Amino acid sequence: MAANLDDDGEQTVSINEYLESIEEEELEADLVLGGDEGDECTYSKGYMKRQAIFSCLTCTPEGNAGICTACCLSCHDGHEVLELWTKRNFRCDCGNSKFGEFSCKLSPNKDVENTENSYNHNFKGLYCTCNRPYPDPDLEEQVEMIQCCMCEDWFHEEHISLSSPNEIPRDEEGEPLYEDFICKACSVVCSFLTLYPKTIWAAGRQLVAANKNKVVVEDIPSKDEAGKLDNDSCSEAVQKDHLVADTNGAAASDEKKSIVGEGSESNASSSLFGSIASSHATCVLVVDWMAASLDSESRPFFLSKNWRDALCKCDKCLDMYEQKHISYLLDKEDSIAEYEKNAKQKRDEKLQQREGAELNFFNNLGHVEKMEILTGIADFKDEFRSFLGSVDPSKAITAADVKQMFENLNNKRRRV
Repeated sequence: MAANLDDDGEQTVSINEYLESIEEEELEADLVLGGDEGDECTYSKGYMKRQAIFSCLTCTPEGNAGICTACCLSCHDGHEVLELWTKRNFRCDCGNSKFGEFSCKLSPNKDVENTENSYNHNFKGLYCTCNRPYPDPDLEEQVEMIQCCMCEDWFHEEHISLSSPNEIPRDEEGEPLYEDFICKACSVVCSFLTLYPKTIWAAGRQLVAANKNKVVVEDIPSKDEAGKLDNDSCSEAVQKDHLVADTNGAAASDEKKSIVGEGSESNASSSLFGSIASSHATCVLVVDWMAASLDSESRPFFLSKNWRDALCKCDKCLDMYEQKHISYLLDKEDSIAEYEKNAKQKRDEKLQQREGAELNFFNNLGHVEKMEILTGIADFKDEFRSFLGSVDPSKAITAADVKQMFENLNNKRRRV
């Protein structure tokens, strides 16, 4: 939010700036909480695919427990609580054996321990490979961090093993061009991704498969540029990235060919990804990924929008995901993008319900009550208009000015 300084050196903001900042803060909170009102403990819902999680250092200073939004508000009010954003496959720990004699106020009957929960140093308030807190008290200006979609740790841009933060795929305005980030350590588990088409990579310099025995870094074009490939060139790109030999390239082309037009990015990517990963019988990687040589240095990955749709779902690959404990990558509801999409929908529904409730309340009032409300709104508008007309436009409006306006309004109502 932009702020100016008045003659006394105090920060000033316009009414529009203030209202916009409130709207942004409410939206950000709804996106993190996923539309959770925080009125009941989520323990009864079991291990949720994704939810907002907090860590109470007052109760569990060793950082080995997590609590849901409702317990954060009701059971740990006034405690030192860390906001961890969201975690996958997590069940609320509040009041279990890790909290000693402390009992959950909302759901006291819980198992001794949630054995499927996973904890990392985030629960202690530490992040990144540098193991520093956020915000970092030793830094005057906090730097942006990126979350790995697999280990769910957060990393400073300068600590993700890139030559420069400029290698992070962003548009001209600095907004990310990638949907998911996979850190260097987790990329070892997902080395098979280098065998997929370039379309799963966000625009920029990425690690891709060049041939059977070598993996190199290439410049990946943006989705708009990739979308302009004709059928033949698209097929050739898929064949090359799948390491298909010339002898069976034609058959692979017929099986995987898709039309990528110049329409929307989501339609283009969904069309291509859908054609690649639709079959459960034939592996889209063509080659044996276990036999393929992936002896390159591990490197972070930046994945494009809808990249999960491209993942092969043949029996062999499904077994591989299970063995690597990464089957969640196939679940659309696991992604942050889907989580935030659902949160926005819940927010819109909540606002519509609120407006409807207010209208119903007003309609159910008697004539006298309705006239009092309408008169009060009209009086406020008149007083506010008069107030704005009386202030010096070159000076900032102070809290005392606003207080005086409401006193004038109250005096007017008393006289009436």
